[in-house]
Amino acid sequence: MADQMRANQPSLENYWMPFTANRQFKAAPRMFAEAKGMYYTTTDGRQVLDGTAGLWCVNAGHGHQSIASAVERQLTIMDYAPSFQMGHPIAFEFAERLAEIAPAGLDRIFFTNSGSESVDTALKMALAYHRARGEGTRTRLIGRERGYHGVGFGGISVGGIVNNRRTFPTHLPGVDHLRDTHDLERNAFSPCEPEFGVERAEDLERIVALHGAESIAALIVEPVAGSTGVLIPPKGYLQRLREICDKYGILLIFDEVITGFGRLGTPFAADYFGVTPDIITTAKGLTNGVIPMGAVFASRDVHDALMIGPENMIELFHGYTYSGHPAAAAAGIATLDIYKNEGLLTRGADMAGQWQSAIHGLKDLPNIVDIRTIGFVAGIELKSRDGAPGKRAYDVFVDCFERGLLIRVTGDIIALSPPLIMDESHLDELVSILSDALRRAE
Repeated sequence: MADQMRANQPSLENYWMPFTANRQFKAAPRMFAEAKGMYYTTTDGRQVLDGTAGLWCVNAGHGHQSIASAVERQLTIMDYAPSFQMGHPIAFEFAERLAEIAPAGLDRIFFTNSGSESVDTALKMALAYHRARGEGTRTRLIGRERGYHGVGFGGISVGGIVNNRRTFPTHLPGVDHLRDTHDLERNAFSPCEPEFGVERAEDLERIVALHGAESIAALIVEPVAGSTGVLIPPKGYLQRLREICDKYGILLIFDEVITGFGRLGTPFAADYFGVTPDIITTAKGLTNGVIPMGAVFASRDVHDALMIGPENMIELFHGYTYSGHPAAAAAGIATLDIYKNEGLLTRGADMAGQWQSAIHGLKDLPNIVDIRTIGFVAGIELKSRDGAPGKRAYDVFVDCFERGLLIRVTGDIIALSPPLIMDESHLDELVSILSDALRRAE
């Protein structure tokens, strides 16, 4: 089988890979050929434990036949139908199923094809909401430093990761940013929510004083900032943001593309933190990564504000060719069935103690300056090598892959987010491979 896989390798020249050092990768490619359960199989036949749920998305583990069968069945019934002025039952069924697990009141579902599209959709909803209510001066969008909200121009404008913004200097006008919540000096090695830093929420008061509340439409934040290296909000921080948004009539958007669908041991991070936003963006775990799809959960207040004017008029001039795609909706419904039947939306809470203990057990290894855990997520921050930022973590990434573990790195931070089906044996395997790699990364 391994020989056959190698013999069937295509040329690497034509595919321009995303978020990848293409020249470096193509000189020494790392290729997967199969996936099942907690493991990938490489093109040379090695098993690799998935420590990242693919790319934060394969929450139920790989290779579920029930999802594949649901997609196949739908494709044989109807492969595609437009969602502009037309409909098909499975999209409505999926929206109804999502509304059942949504935080209270967030039961108006708009389908997209990715997290990036979900973010741009949410930002448009916020602008349209204020305009419909006669507050058309509210055009300013607020993000947060080190935030990641996808790669659309809306997302990179409210996002706060420098390299994502630097290359594309044409951003949306009128955007401002809160400070990030990372406070290494006071909060290093916090086992869950950090004790210090709630005062950083007051940055929103500063921005309101600077620009005027009447100019601000929405604030968008990740409840847990994942792509920048797992930054966990201090205790009370999100609650304070909610209070300030309510005070000034600003919509609060949670980007839950990563945290949605069980990652923190609750269906959504909004449930975990007890803070309900006005809009939630999702994707990734929505279909277990099987077919690209996103969904925006809007409050009834946001939705109903746009249901005005003549009934024959389009209320929101926005949408995508593949919004509510039949095959994607079928995959999503099958995924929700797995989450329900296997208790995966809350399994992270059951494993959180073991996860936290195991990951924080790496604390005394060389070059570790911080470990952050919450639910079934972890960030391990490494000391950077002089003159070579990011190189130490990259070496750990390659070492782990060669020894049978997939991790994710961003700069010199290792991010872990395994499928929610991980058990103690998988956790032991992950820690064993990772700890050996960390020791070698001098």
